[in-house]
Amino acid sequence: MAENQLGGQQVLYLPEGANRIIGRDAQRISIAVAVAVANAVKTTLGPKGLDKMLVSDLGDIVITNDGATILNEMNVEHPIAKIMVDVAKTQDKEVGDGTTTVVILTGELLKGAGELLEQAVHPTTIIKGYKIAASKAVEILDKHSKQIDVKDESVLQKIALVTLGSKNIGTEEEKTMISKLIIKAIKQVMKTDEAGKVDIDTDFIKVEKKAGGNISDTELINGVLIDKEVSHPGMPKHIANAKIALLDAALEIEKTETDARIEITSPDQMQAFLQQEEKILKGMVEKIKNSKANAVFTQKGIDDMAQHYMAKEGILAVRRVKKSDMEKLAKATGAKIATSLDDLSEKDMGFAGLVEERKISGEQMVFVEKCKDPKSVTLFIRGGTQQVVDEEERAVVDVIGALSSAIKDGKYVIGAGAIEMALANGLRIYANEVGSREQLSIQKFADALEAIPKTLAESAGMDTIETIVQLRNKHRTKDGEVMGVDIVNNKVSDMAKLGILEPKKVKEEELITASNAANMILRIDDMISSKSKAPSGPGGGMPPGGEME
Repeated sequence: MAENQLGGQQVLYLPEGANRIIGRDAQRISIAVAVAVANAVKTTLGPKGLDKMLVSDLGDIVITNDGATILNEMNVEHPIAKIMVDVAKTQDKEVGDGTTTVVILTGELLKGAGELLEQAVHPTTIIKGYKIAASKAVEILDKHSKQIDVKDESVLQKIALVTLGSKNIGTEEEKTMISKLIIKAIKQVMKTDEAGKVDIDTDFIKVEKKAGGNISDTELINGVLIDKEVSHPGMPKHIANAKIALLDAALEIEKTETDARIEITSPDQMQAFLQQEEKILKGMVEKIKNSKANAVFTQKGIDDMAQHYMAKEGILAVRRVKKSDMEKLAKATGAKIATSLDDLSEKDMGFAGLVEERKISGEQMVFVEKCKDPKSVTLFIRGGTQQVVDEEERAVVDVIGALSSAIKDGKYVIGAGAIEMALANGLRIYANEVGSREQLSIQKFADALEAIPKTLAESAGMDTIETIVQLRNKHRTKDGEVMGVDIVNNKVSDMAKLGILEPKKVKEEELITASNAANMILRIDDMISSKSKAPSGPGGGMPPGGEME
């Protein structure tokens, strides 16, 4: 219950049970919660980062080191913690990678802001300084970035392997194999317009997973994999050079939208009614046959009688296919989705070199593959257990996002903490040029960036202070901008020679998102929670003053 004094009289303006935290206390709590969330994911950063096991109320287990997944599965309660979850989600949606880094960076920016607040620096001064620092950091980042040649697969593979490196999946050979498959998939769906601008719709790279087999069994299908079975046992299970019809229409007698009643008074009428139904269904199958289609995929249902006639005609059919899969099939096979059988013609047909039903880990799946220049492909992921394939799927989605961002943006930077140290060094030099109080915030921004190489060194068991001191000294030299944390050999090394490359777009998004989130949280000086406290005691609680009446 919040209150205020007006002319000596108490004025109540929030409901009973409401909670309010004002001023410096609100800022302290906001910063403490954000830092706690950042610390929760800190140990997962980098190739030597550790995993988290998250168990839901239902007992479902998730084992991962993906920042966005961890925060999402943690089911946090505090509003500031929820903002931190949104920070990771935004990063994930925008560029697909860097979720752990952006959360750590946000936490470190707020930690630095907390230290400045203790020194009586006003929040607006800190916010202004952080905005200047973020803008300058993006500018420095651009200077340190290098161009990507899409034809140079070695650079693309290095970027992919860095993203995969932080995931605990498979051997180095298996990671290399998966990275090559992802590069092929991206290049297959990639479009370049007349101006040379690249567009990659990652929705058309379907990621399908099935527990069982080895990670090395993961494959790229030049087409679409549908997690359904052929709808009738009498239908062919294997069709080469398939002509594919895609339908958004039911192959069954649909009920009318208005109430209707059919009166049948004799067995002859019943027989005539059933024969008429059969005739209509036979006519539907005849239209499919006339279109020369021998494989049919429909979003709607298929009547048992229609299935029987299709089986007799040697037509393979799959029903109740998801709308998203229908769109992918259209992109892969070149077929047009028909909304009516009357509109179906031979020119609407798609082509696939093979349509086949296969049994994978005890479940039937339909493979539509060997398509001519498909603009939709499928990465079929295999792995020993459900937890392994789930983590592998998250890794593959991250790599697709990171590589797509790198190709569209056309630039990359040196990873393993090298770019963060270069940015921190550049910001410290710039801070000395800024004459106002904002230079304190810019220096704190530089300190926050150094948390990334510091965390990498910590997860590798290195001496963090010695590592940061060495990196600072190296980055002050002429060609020191490529020096980062070599966690394999536990030393400071040239990361350009080791091929540790990251997309510039991912780093840029980290800087902007972390800065915006930190500034938003710093603006909060009043936290009002108007949730009424739940009544305690049996039967809805006890009245004030003691016993129940």
